[in-house]
Amino acid sequence: MKKAVMIGAGNIGRGFIGMLLAQAGWEVLFADINTDVIDDINRRGAYTVHLLDMEPEDTVVKNISAMRSLDPALPERIAEAGLVCTSVGLTALPKVAPVIARGLALRRQKGVPGYINVIACENAVNGSSQLKKLVLRELSGEDAAYADEYAGFPDCAVDRIIPPGRDGLPADVVVEKYREWDVARRGFKGEIPEIPGMQVVDDLPAYLERKLFTLNGSNAVTAWYGWLKGYRTINESLEDPEIYEQAWGMMTECGRMLSRRHGFSEEEMEAYRTALMARFKNPYIIDDVLRVAREPIRKLSPGDRIITPMLYAAECGVRAEHYYTGVAMGLLYAEPSDAQSVRLQTVIKEAGPEGALKQICGLRPGSVAFEAILAEYGRMKKKTGR
Repeated sequence: MKKAVMIGAGNIGRGFIGMLLAQAGWEVLFADINTDVIDDINRRGAYTVHLLDMEPEDTVVKNISAMRSLDPALPERIAEAGLVCTSVGLTALPKVAPVIARGLALRRQKGVPGYINVIACENAVNGSSQLKKLVLRELSGEDAAYADEYAGFPDCAVDRIIPPGRDGLPADVVVEKYREWDVARRGFKGEIPEIPGMQVVDDLPAYLERKLFTLNGSNAVTAWYGWLKGYRTINESLEDPEIYEQAWGMMTECGRMLSRRHGFSEEEMEAYRTALMARFKNPYIIDDVLRVAREPIRKLSPGDRIITPMLYAAECGVRAEHYYTGVAMGLLYAEPSDAQSVRLQTVIKEAGPEGALKQICGLRPGSVAFEAILAEYGRMKKKTGR
């Protein structure tokens, strides 16, 4: 039987990728630091994915096992696998790269035939490519040459909203109905596995940007605006006409930019944002404002979900007023329980919003975006009393 290792048994790992692999006939080993989840999987040999929608559905995921990610036997299990996936968060990839590297070295030493593919299913652009660099950095000589020839690292885009689970067994997970897993064809080594629910695409950057910019960007701004107005959840925030208009306006501007940049039709982008808004407002999926709003420094940084599409819009000749307001919302987000928010507010206190736009967002003083965001910051600060 085909063997896969899923590093990261969190919500995406269990509620999406691991489920698809098990349903496709793979024997799936989960590796994670959460001992409650690991022990529950091993005790039951299964877990349940609860789909919350107009027609709820429960899926029991079987043919699985689990181990702790620090278990010294994990590299050997990786060496035996044909597929390794991660869902640990971009910042944790440097921690898992050495384990994957040891697994690849063991695979060469044992003479395991065939290719192995490693897919970083993270909320990031080119996550697998970044992981490959980290893995190769751990290897040398014949091991490095082997990994470069026999290990594929196809980049991917993953999209499924998975809110905090309800009370129940530790390994069970709650998900929305919508799911999308786009994987770049050219990154694979050997035969591409047929996994229902995994879409192999030739132009992954277009899909990555559509998801990261349209979904994650507007969702973050919705959370910041919702926090400013005292709302607790995303769907509650979007019942507010002002917040709804802000989110829809950002999606519209983003859609126009992506149409010009990647060739998506305007009808296709309108359908995408309509479906996206329905997902955000799904009454069965309760997503917490504080969860979505967290880490504003990362989300406002150059190259991430808000600043990049805003600058791309300017390059494409698309007006981006809602993006200017969105950045201002991020600067006004001052949640004391969020360490990055505290650091952001310290920068603003010491260097003003101008300093934050330069240091955090990488924007140039005097540019159209810089001045427009400052104006919006002042207007929203006065309006909200923050």
